[in-house]
Amino acid sequence: MAWMAWTPATATFFGVIALLLLGMLVWGIVAPQAPRMGLFRFETTPGDRFFISLLGSAFICLIWLAIFGAPLWGALIICLAWAAAMFRWA
Repeated sequence: MAWMAWTPATATFFGVIALLLLGMLVWGIVAPQAPRMGLFRFETTPGDRFFISLLGSAFICLIWLAIFGAPLWGALIICLAWAAAMFRWA
């Protein structure tokens, strides 16, 4: 794995994503949910909402970097609010 710069931050990021995906898998097995109509006016499953949350968070962080630069603590707060909104209303 020497081809990639595995810093502690990079490893933590991918580890958290892996744990969240595993959590979504367990949640889907333990308590299956039917798709629901949300804010976007198309049916979404919890997995869809998770993907939308991740994708939106990536764009939020890129915009934050373009405007404010590092650190990304403010972007993290916005991303968490975005994810909560996606799981609540999307």
